[in-house]
Amino acid sequence: MKIREIASGLQFPEGPIAMSDGSILLVEIGRGTLSRVMPDGRVHVVADLGGGPNGAAIGPDGGVYVCNNGGFRWHVDDQGRRRPVGQADDYSGGRIERVDLASGRSDRLFDCVDEIALRGPNDLVFDAHGGFYFTDLGKVREREMDRGGIFYGLADGRAARVVAAPVMTPNGIALSPDSTKLYYAETEGARLWSFDLRGPGIVEMQSWPSPHGGQMLAASPGGHFQRFDSMAVDAEGNICIATLLHGGITVIDPTGQTLHHVPLSDAYTTNICFGGPQLRTAFVTLSGTGRLIAIDDWPVPGLRLAYEA
Repeated sequence: MKIREIASGLQFPEGPIAMSDGSILLVEIGRGTLSRVMPDGRVHVVADLGGGPNGAAIGPDGGVYVCNNGGFRWHVDDQGRRRPVGQADDYSGGRIERVDLASGRSDRLFDCVDEIALRGPNDLVFDAHGGFYFTDLGKVREREMDRGGIFYGLADGRAARVVAAPVMTPNGIALSPDSTKLYYAETEGARLWSFDLRGPGIVEMQSWPSPHGGQMLAASPGGHFQRFDSMAVDAEGNICIATLLHGGITVIDPTGQTLHHVPLSDAYTTNICFGGPQLRTAFVTLSGTGRLIAIDDWPVPGLRLAYEA
């Protein structure tokens, strides 16, 4: 595999989306923007969203749907590396937003579900029915933290429902190739969970001792000190998880077995998506150092998403 740096100087990039013109849409959480990175590394702001835009995905109408966590408080070390350390002093509340790519206009779809306010929406994935699953990781404060949840929303903003709650620090979320399983990554415990899907937004609940009805597939694989962030699934159904602290991409098969770990030079490796010819290029955000990289000749093609631009 060959690693190429596409862009640097980004302010905690996440949520990459590979576009058909070769550009990459992503969010810059520290800048509060949805941005477009051109193949030559130039960066253009598509929309100034404020707060903390986090995960992003193309919807059935061609719009970009964004999880906005409301903003982080940051620590920047003496080498300029950035990491979130809690809820922003000017926290603006969690919400799901839709951005029109042509105009840059943003509209708020949801800021609560079942009359419960969203705290820190993090990542989302669309299904073939036009709805999307999203995680709310919650927020961390000096001496307390939220318990979040997993939700399902309609792209037109008419309705959203709880899929599972409460859930501890749910982050990345993805579907299996046959859309029969929903996966999510737990940040704090570096655990990978799955739910069997019965229909759009409806899961089969496991009984106690599951804390929320999900089935645990893997826990801190390899025994390294690590946390899990966002993920993508490849065409063979393997789950490729951006791994914090241990720094890189951890690849886990659908049975929960760790296949391998791709080490990368940033402890805050946060997200991965697939694009390029035959979906054999992995685009990865190295957020601590503010970089977007491409890994060519990924061993297995990525899974084609329900909607693309």
